[in-house]
Amino acid sequence: MQVTSTGPQTIQKAEGESVTLGCSYTPSPFDSGELDIEWSVVSPDTTQKDLMLISYTSGTKYTHGDHAFATGLNFAARDPSMGDASLSISRLSPAQSATYQCKVKKSPGVDMRKVTLVVMAKPSVPKCWVEGGELVGKAASLRCKSARGSTPLAYTWRRESGGPMPAAATQDSVTGELKISNHSQSAAGIYLCEVNNAVGAERCRINLKANKPPNRAAVIVGVTVGSLLLIFVLLVFIALLYWKLSNLRRHEKEFSNDIREDSPPPESRPASRRTNRSASQHPQVTYSPVGGADVSSFNGGCPHTLSSRPPVEYDSRYGYGV
Repeated sequence: MQVTSTGPQTIQKAEGESVTLGCSYTPSPFDSGELDIEWSVVSPDTTQKDLMLISYTSGTKYTHGDHAFATGLNFAARDPSMGDASLSISRLSPAQSATYQCKVKKSPGVDMRKVTLVVMAKPSVPKCWVEGGELVGKAASLRCKSARGSTPLAYTWRRESGGPMPAAATQDSVTGELKISNHSQSAAGIYLCEVNNAVGAERCRINLKANKPPNRAAVIVGVTVGSLLLIFVLLVFIALLYWKLSNLRRHEKEFSNDIREDSPPPESRPASRRTNRSASQHPQVTYSPVGGADVSSFNGGCPHTLSSRPPVEYDSRYGYGV
């Protein structure tokens, strides 16, 4: 028995793809026993048993276990007894990276072959950006980064428009940085970054501009004018606030004066009250409520005639004052 398959001992495949691990064999004329084919995963620990995946014995195919390695497994040939015991694996995942062994036995002959499978993730579409202000005369840094992908990842920058790569440009294939130490108008243009590994590649583009540095004198003048305008606005605001407060205080004073002027004077005592008190003190004087007539009184027995007195006003509470 002899396994005749040739090819690389290590195969690298992208995640999600399919692969066929070759295992063609040729029996010896002296091999007369039952054909037995086994595919297994070789344990990295020599003290542990290998993990059986799939087998073919006496014309029957057997799948062993429900582990991650058993997903998508099958013999590539419809009839493995016809000299082709190759293994087909579909929808590869990184968990299926391992060393696989094909063992073909037909007594008294036996032979085997090992092949290492490495399942890798393709790089994701990278992100391109510029660090810095893209100012003429300053350093410009173009960055490129892929968020996903099996290592090692290699980054390469090239210029798509505007001419050749600037002489002052240096790039790092590991970090994905393209640095232009002295940016100029001639360095402006479209740049492409490509990231790749053993199983795939992706790209992104960016347009590098060349901006003129700002005029410092104009910036200083602008800042000065802006500061003066701000001070002027503050002064106007303070003046308006002071004027408003002054008007408010003057209005409050005028309002309080109006209130005092509108208050009624204190009520004066009617003349009749004084008259009654006088009458109680001088009982010899007699008062009589008459309207516009002469009144005679006696004071110590002497008659007096009161005449030409002004009319007495009538008070609704106290009557006529005499």
